[in-house]
Amino acid sequence: MTEKTKSKPKRRYAREAGPASPSVDRPNASVTSPTAPRETKIGKVVELLKREQGASLEQIVAATDWLPHTARAAMTGLKKKGHTIEREHVDGVSQYRITTSN
Repeated sequence: MTEKTKSKPKRRYAREAGPASPSVDRPNASVTSPTAPRETKIGKVVELLKREQGASLEQIVAATDWLPHTARAAMTGLKKKGHTIEREHVDGVSQYRITTSN
């Protein structure tokens, strides 16, 4: 009863083992400048509200692709972060404007 036992084939892995160092040059890696600020939707809202004439809710919605209730919630979040937002009616439309901030 001496049968030759077949050994299992060597396991294959999805990736080849290589250096785990993050400094490896990768040709397809995206290059971003560490000093360039990210453009965010809330940043767009702040820019609109800092203008002299401010911004209407419709302008904020158009700039961010948010729904109106989301834009209003974002302004509430800015208030909680220390920005002072004034609202005034111009030709029947509410205009929002940041007057002071941290």
